[in-house]
Amino acid sequence: MDKSHPFSRARLSDSAQRRPHPGRRAVIAGLAAVCLPGQLAAQEAVALSVVTTTGMIADAARRIGGTRIAVRGLMGPGVDPHAYRQTRSDIAALAGADLVLWHGLGLEAQLMAFLADMARSRRVVAVADAIPPDQLRPFADYPGRYDPHLWMVPALWLQVVDAVHAAITEADPAGAAGYAIAAATYRDEILALSDYAAGMLATVPAPARVLVTAHDAFGYFGEAYGFEVLGVQGISTESEAGVQRITALVDLLVTRNITAVFVESSVSDRALRALVEGAAARGHEVSIGGTLYSDAMGPDGTYEGTYVGMIDHNVTTIARALGGTAPARGMAGRLGS
Repeated sequence: MDKSHPFSRARLSDSAQRRPHPGRRAVIAGLAAVCLPGQLAAQEAVALSVVTTTGMIADAARRIGGTRIAVRGLMGPGVDPHAYRQTRSDIAALAGADLVLWHGLGLEAQLMAFLADMARSRRVVAVADAIPPDQLRPFADYPGRYDPHLWMVPALWLQVVDAVHAAITEADPAGAAGYAIAAATYRDEILALSDYAAGMLATVPAPARVLVTAHDAFGYFGEAYGFEVLGVQGISTESEAGVQRITALVDLLVTRNITAVFVESSVSDRALRALVEGAAARGHEVSIGGTLYSDAMGPDGTYEGTYVGMIDHNVTTIARALGGTAPARGMAGRLGS
């Protein structure tokens, strides 16, 4: 944690260092199994324990809460939220948390009933509910359902960040002033990322603005930046990519002279490899343009393991692979650091 954060350890007030009330002791016990030696004492000093589903929500909670809150994200790098099922340790952590933040909109398909049941007796917030329906992409196959992949567009994700900020502040009003300062700083970074994305993606030649990926996670991205997006699978990775779909996409790659497709860190690359091989059999060379972070962020402890780094990586990778002029190290020269 940056020492400039309003809740850095050096600046915590005496009241913030108070002992946790009994309702928090359960989560401390549940988290003990995953704590490194010496971390448990730090957990005991927090004012609020928060459990999130996705890494993107966890990143927002950590940036806003600093060391005043303890955040556990259930879904780490490479984890597919569409198929994720809770473990026994997850249940213990969720049951003991002061606040549970999940995405909603059907993203955590296997957890929905469990989280809805928890919400009857605990503070459980679906943060994507903050987005008005008229800003959402309808899920074509299911009336009344929407594409959950909001984080692909920073300007849209800011509304979810605001919902995370509001939920944390409501759960811990005593920390409101510090949370507001931290949230404002985080928002500024995301706004800068939004400007970078728009600028770099605009350098991709118009005929090349076709994004072929493993599943349809980039719909909001395509609408925001003027790209045609084609996923081998549907919005959920639980859908299957049939032979007919593969054949149709190979035809498209060949007839439109598309030369790059993209794999995703949380989805098998088997279908994308089939596209490359199918195009090669017809004398058309297609390369893997890179690995994109779709439903999960990059490795823990890396720049790509943050929300800003995740989107910086995606934007930079897409722009460069499709003929744009984005810098190799991204927005702030931190990619790959």
